Amino acid sequence: MAMAAILLLFLTLFSNSKADQDFDIRQHLSTVTRYGAVKDIVDSSFPSSDIPDACTPLHLNLVARHGTRSPTKKRMRELEKLASHIRELVKEANYNNVSLQKVPAWLQQWESPWKGKLKGGQLDRKGEEELYQLGIRVRERFPDIFNEEYHPDVYPIRTTHVPRASTSAVAFGMGLFSGKGSLGPGFHQAFAVTTESRASDIILRFFDSCQTYKDYRKNHELAVNKMKEPILVEITSALVKRYEFKFTIHDISSLWFLCKQESSLLDITDQACSLFSPTEVALLEWMDDLEVFILKGYGNALNYRIGVPLLKDVVQSMDQAIKAKEDNHAPGSYEKARLRFAHAETVVPFSCLLGLFLEGSDFERIQKEEPLNLPPKPPQNRKWRGSIVAPFAGNNMLVLYSCPANFSSKYAVQVIHNEHPIPIPGCDGTDFCPFEVFKERIVRPHLKHDYNTLCNVNLDHSKQKPETSKL
Repeated sequence: MAMAAILLLFLTLFSNSKADQDFDIRQHLSTVTRYGAVKDIVDSSFPSSDIPDACTPLHLNLVARHGTRSPTKKRMRELEKLASHIRELVKEANYNNVSLQKVPAWLQQWESPWKGKLKGGQLDRKGEEELYQLGIRVRERFPDIFNEEYHPDVYPIRTTHVPRASTSAVAFGMGLFSGKGSLGPGFHQAFAVTTESRASDIILRFFDSCQTYKDYRKNHELAVNKMKEPILVEITSALVKRYEFKFTIHDISSLWFLCKQESSLLDITDQACSLFSPTEVALLEWMDDLEVFILKGYGNALNYRIGVPLLKDVVQSMDQAIKAKEDNHAPGSYEKARLRFAHAETVVPFSCLLGLFLEGSDFERIQKEEPLNLPPKPPQNRKWRGSIVAPFAGNNMLVLYSCPANFSSKYAVQVIHNEHPIPIPGCDGTDFCPFEVFKERIVRPHLKHDYNTLCNVNLDHSKQKPETSKL
C-alpha cells in the first residue's frame, strides 16, 4: 500500500512537471499575445468543410486588428514607477539587513526597457512583419480574388485614424501586392489607404462614437477591477512568500503587464514571466479575459450591438459582389475584396456578432437576448480566450463563394478566424453557410438594433449591470 502511494505521488509530480515544461507562456497573454504564437491553435475536433471544387471565391471581407505594438506612454510611466518601487524595496531590505537571496538578481537591478521614451503605442517591427506576412498568405490562398490589376475600387483598404492601425494596413498591402507593381527593385505597388475621422467612424471605431457605450464602460471598469482583486491578492501573497520580498498588489499587476510586454515585444520569458507559476499565469490570463468579455464581448449585448454598422458594411459588400456577377460586369470593374484594419475593440464585437467562441447553448440564449455566464475559471476549459479571439493581428475573413446553379445554394459564405475555418453556431456548426441562411440566421436578428438609437437615445444602459454577473 505504501509503495503504491509513493508511486502515485511520483506519477503526479512527474505529470505536473511535464505539464509545466510544455506550458508556453507566449500563448497565454490574452490580447497582448503575438499572432504567430497562437494563429495555428485550432479546435482539432472541428472538421472544416470540404468546399466543392466547382465553388469559386467571389469576394473577400477582412476585419483585422493592428499588429504587435509598443506600450502606450501611460503604461511606460507605470513601468518606470515599478522600477522605482523595486529599488526602494531593495534599498529598504539592505538597510534592514534582510536577505535578498530569493529575489532574482535581474529584478534587483531592473530598469524599464522603455525608460525615457517620449512616445508609445506605435506598431512594432514584429507587428509590421505579422501584417506583411499575412498579406502574402492571403494572396496565395485566394489567387482567384487577387488576380486583378490593382485599383482602389477593386481592393479598397480602410483603417481607423490611429497610426498603428493605418501602419498595419500599409504593411499588409505591401505583402498583398508585393511584386505586383513597378517601384524599386522589389517591384512595389503604390496603393491607397482611406480612413474616417474619429468623430464619424461608426464602422471601425463604433465604440469611440457611442456615448452610451463609453458611459457603460466607465461605470463598469471599477466593478471589473473588483473582480480582479481576489486573484491579485492570492498571487501577491504567494509571491511574497516565495521570494520573501514585500511586493504589493500594484507591483504584481505591473509585473504581469511587464511579463506580457517582455514576451511579446522582446522575446524575453525568463524574467518577469518566470516569477509566476503556470497555474498563476492561467489565473492572470483568465482575469484579463474576463475584462475583455465584460467590457468588449458577450458580457453586455451593447458591446457588440453597436458593431452592427460594420456587419451591415460586410453584407452590403457581398450583395454588391453578387449583383456585379449577376449583371455580368467586366473583370476589374467591381470590388473583389474589402480590407479593414482596426483594434481589439473592433474585432471582438464583430466576432460576437458572428456568434463565435460560444459555449454549448449560448447561441440560442443570445438569440433570446438572455444573459450568459462568465467564462469558466481555470482549470476548467473555456472557448473564450483573448489570445485566440483577438491577439495582435487577429482577424476574421468572410469569403463569399459562387457555386453552380445545380447546388443547393448559388452563393455561400465561409468564415475564417486567424486563417482557419471556424464553426458558426447559427449555421448548424459549420464554417460554410448558404448566403441566404447566413443573412437570415446571423445577420437579420442584429438589424433590429439601430446604432443611433443605441448610442444617442438614453436607454439607461449606463446604469445597467453587466448581463453576466455570476462567477
